[in-house]
Amino acid sequence: MIRIENVWKTFHTRGTQKVVARNINATFPTGVSVALMGRNGAGKSTLMEMIAGTMQPDRGAIVSDGTISWPVGYAGSFHKDMTGAQNTRFVARVYGIDTDDLSDFVEDFAELGAHYHMPIRTYSSGMRSRLSFGVSMGIRFDTYLIDEVTGAGDPIFRRKASAVLRDRLRTSGAILITHSLNKIERMCSAGAVLENGRLTYFDDVRDAVAFHSSNIGADAGQNEDF
Repeated sequence: MIRIENVWKTFHTRGTQKVVARNINATFPTGVSVALMGRNGAGKSTLMEMIAGTMQPDRGAIVSDGTISWPVGYAGSFHKDMTGAQNTRFVARVYGIDTDDLSDFVEDFAELGAHYHMPIRTYSSGMRSRLSFGVSMGIRFDTYLIDEVTGAGDPIFRRKASAVLRDRLRTSGAILITHSLNKIERMCSAGAVLENGRLTYFDDVRDAVAFHSSNIGADAGQNEDF
């Protein structure tokens, strides 16, 4: 369970302010995969970062009784002068899991070849995303935070990434940001819509899609802004 309690978040830029979280109160149940929807710039990624703990709200709190992944595919916390293998082993030690098991899984899954043993600073953005996705999938979390990461790599890799993610979601929940309505319908049973700093939660993802579609003035068959 992830509970958002009276959360506020405002950004100030060039004398203007944008409120992306306006006294949000919501509960994401354990073991449920939730599609997080909203217009471009609504603050979906910001809300996900606050849930992950990598960004703090201005006011309020986010509490959980389970483990939460970092945003899957986000590689910003990797040390650029360490190799992919060294970063993977470091993460394993932080989470108290077997370093060899995680390293073997990531090396096989991410398909980085010799680059796995090279410094992160030599990686392309796609390679960093594949490494981060592999590390995330190699650790069992109660809730996975997913922000459009299975698009990295060629079609064969994308199919493999989708397959391992579906396997993890058999026993875990997720919060998913994606612009693909097909992914929302395939992977999520519930939905939450962020609009003007307000978050509305729906137990049925179809209700969330309809609500979001009415907000953007589009029918539910379009993929834009999901």
